[in-house]
Amino acid sequence: MAAFFIPSINLMGAGCLADAIANIEAQEFKKGIIVTDKVLVDIGMVDKVQQLLTDKGVDTVVFDGTQPNPTVSNVNDGLALLQKNNCDFVISLGGGSPHDCAKGIALLATNGGQIKDYEGVNLSKKPQLPLIAINTTAGTASEMTLFCIITDEDRHIKMAIVDKNTTPLISVNDPELMLEKPASLTAATGMDALTHAVEAYVSTAATPLTDAVALKAIELIQGNLRTAVSNGDDINAREQMAYAQFMAGMAFNNASLGYVHAMAHQLGGFYDLPHGVCNAILLPHVQNFNAKVCPERLTDVAKAMGVDTSAMSPEQGAQAALDAIRSLSKDVNIPSGLTELDVKESDFDVLATNALNDACGLTNPIQATHDEIKAIYAAAM
Repeated sequence: MAAFFIPSINLMGAGCLADAIANIEAQEFKKGIIVTDKVLVDIGMVDKVQQLLTDKGVDTVVFDGTQPNPTVSNVNDGLALLQKNNCDFVISLGGGSPHDCAKGIALLATNGGQIKDYEGVNLSKKPQLPLIAINTTAGTASEMTLFCIITDEDRHIKMAIVDKNTTPLISVNDPELMLEKPASLTAATGMDALTHAVEAYVSTAATPLTDAVALKAIELIQGNLRTAVSNGDDINAREQMAYAQFMAGMAFNNASLGYVHAMAHQLGGFYDLPHGVCNAILLPHVQNFNAKVCPERLTDVAKAMGVDTSAMSPEQGAQAALDAIRSLSKDVNIPSGLTELDVKESDFDVLATNALNDACGLTNPIQATHDEIKAIYAAAM
């Protein structure tokens, strides 16, 4: 049996923010909290969205305390502001970090307890407060998934909360909001989307539905990420990347992920590193490990990335996929290894232990030992 989760309303394309505002007005909410970060406040985007809502008679307060890897404290602080203002809905504005923080806030608003109570799969009893997720990056797909990743500062780990009740009500992907984003952010989020698509495609929970959107996402990322990075004002490249990351989200939201994410979460939690960069570095190394059981699937990945695989064996096709991934990473200036991020070999033991406890690893095409996870980290240095 397979299930397919996606928000009820998904708005796509240049200018769709206006449709989102109209949809919010139609819901007749009383008061909302906008969960965002200080960068989007500083560049005026939060003011713009808040004014559009005010013009429609929708009252909001702003929580801008989201950190790049949102923490338990961020969730608790946002929840306190929500409760103080009696908010009955939540808007997340930004990339994966504000979306994940907002999911944590919205989930606790209805279910109570602490966010760590929901680490794992489908542990909440009630739907979260209605969440409208307005995306400003093309990568995480958190605006449309049931995944919520929150850093536990005490344990120095990223908690994976995988819960159907964290699915937003409305997702918004307006590429006009993605213009002028830094090249490094565009690259990291784009490689995050590629990782989502590849991991979903080789997942043990893949279905014909998830396969179709995963392969199309890979094709679009291969065709548009370099342009989006080199020319951030190219609206067509931004729009194609918005579709690509959304389709990659559709894929992993329903087929789940694998060891790239399980391992990257530990790097992010331990060293507070950018998630997309960790994924990009680990992706070819984990797929090299996976190639012994799914070379045919990785050959399909190579083909989606524009490689002529017609004369290749499955093993050659899998190697071609790894080469294409590395080539794209290099072209968008992703660091070549974990050494550049100051990852320490002395931490591999604890990183590997925590990675094996991460729910994302359950659908990896082959299960690894502790030593094998350590070896993948070592190869990625």
